[in-house]
Amino acid sequence: MTTLSNLFTESADGRLSILMSALSGIAMALAVALAMTVYLRSSYRTWRDVARHGLAAFAALALFAFAAYDMRHAALAYLGLNPSKPAVAFEIRMPREMLTAVTADTQIELHTDRNQTLALVDGVRDLSDGRAVLRGAVVLNHRTADRVLVVNLPGKGTFEFRLRLPAEPRRSEQFGPWHLADRIASPLAGPVAPQDGYTIRYRVL
Repeated sequence: MTTLSNLFTESADGRLSILMSALSGIAMALAVALAMTVYLRSSYRTWRDVARHGLAAFAALALFAFAAYDMRHAALAYLGLNPSKPAVAFEIRMPREMLTAVTADTQIELHTDRNQTLALVDGVRDLSDGRAVLRGAVVLNHRTADRVLVVNLPGKGTFEFRLRLPAEPRRSEQFGPWHLADRIASPLAGPVAPQDGYTIRYRVL
């Protein structure tokens, strides 16, 4: 079972990437400061000097902005986040006995018409009505409206939930309404009706 905490596991390559980006940003800042200091201390300036220094300052500021942008992307990559791709945070609600033994063999995948992506599990929370909620997230790698979240609980069954999202979904602050499971293949579903016992809600990050 892959957990959300794996996104934040430290790695030497990630730390090196952030360090290099930070050093480049510091170097750009020092270059801008040095250029401005020399320029301001010059007592005589022709219009050509002003134009030349202005272009140099503009170039230095552009490099500094690029370094800051690079640092941000390096930091997000280190955390396992890709700002160019949205993700879906989901909560799956089902009978508690179905989620009492979530193990390393438990697997949640996002199936599309273009690929399959492994989701990250964030844990299970019990409810007061005898059910439990399985939380997690998955990255949307492709633009497609054909998305099905498949939950495989070893020994308990497979549960499919279609994500009702457009090909290019917008980010949302709140979870949407609960939706029923689209398909259940479980010998342990028992007397609990799929229409009542297995639901999902989600939001786009």
